[in-house]
Amino acid sequence: MQPVASAIALFVSWAVAWSVSAAEPLVVDVWPAKAPDESGNIGPERFRMSPGLDRKQVEVTEPTRMITDVTKPAITIYRPPKEKDTGTAVLICPGGGYWNLYWQLEGEEVADWLNSIGATGIILKYRVPRRPDEPQGEPARRPLQDAQRAVSLVRSRAGEWGIHPERIGIVGFSAGGHLAIATATSFDKRTYQPIDDVDRISCRPDFAIPVYSGYLKAKDKDELAPGIHVPVGTPPVFLVHGGDDIVSPPENSVLMYLALKKAGVPAELHVYAGSAHDFGVRKNDHLCSAWTESCAEWLRKLRFLPPGTKE
Repeated sequence: MQPVASAIALFVSWAVAWSVSAAEPLVVDVWPAKAPDESGNIGPERFRMSPGLDRKQVEVTEPTRMITDVTKPAITIYRPPKEKDTGTAVLICPGGGYWNLYWQLEGEEVADWLNSIGATGIILKYRVPRRPDEPQGEPARRPLQDAQRAVSLVRSRAGEWGIHPERIGIVGFSAGGHLAIATATSFDKRTYQPIDDVDRISCRPDFAIPVYSGYLKAKDKDELAPGIHVPVGTPPVFLVHGGDDIVSPPENSVLMYLALKKAGVPAELHVYAGSAHDFGVRKNDHLCSAWTESCAEWLRKLRFLPPGTKE
């Protein structure tokens, strides 16, 4: 009977360990040592609350948790329930103007939504705030280094994490939407010197979902911002925006859509009338909250999710 008892004890200990690991997300450093171009002299990483804003500016007006003073980028991996896991994964880029990361609204809540449709949600904690050589009004350059590396890192460990290496996408919000587009369109050239075998693996996401993105439109011109190009091989893109967004006007997504269409890249654009900025994935009675259902259907249509997967 002793071997049977030992086997039962082993099974119970494994089950407990599995349940703990399923409840606790895995956190992995993006870089094996100090990140490129990082001085690390901005103080300790910390949480703070976002400012309360009015309905004309944002959809979610109450404060939510943010992270700032990030010098050590990391990814936090949220796996879906085993019975729903489709093998698809999405890197999540919270917004915050490249000053902060809206960790709750545009990170954790997004991971929950992705888990509900059977995808692994991987929140990217990229470097914020802007460093002195990253001027206000322009995209910061270090986050793209972090995002390119993160895509390669996830793909390098896809087998270990139960992820299909050709179903790794990226979603971003506001400044994070810009980061998602920049990652999806700059895969042909890394923005840092390769440091190890991870950097030999493709940093091209298989699809991109930029939501109320900023920094895509040139100032005072109806054209894409300098630095945004659409190379051959750009992955499919699903663009989302609020029609009444005064923080990042919808022209950012409209012009990006037109550029993608001209380049022959599969793209879909949703602009929601009467909707402002910062709606994340929260359900409410506003039109913009329907975007997640449309996006999930788009992912099914392109076979990044299997048919029939529902929230």
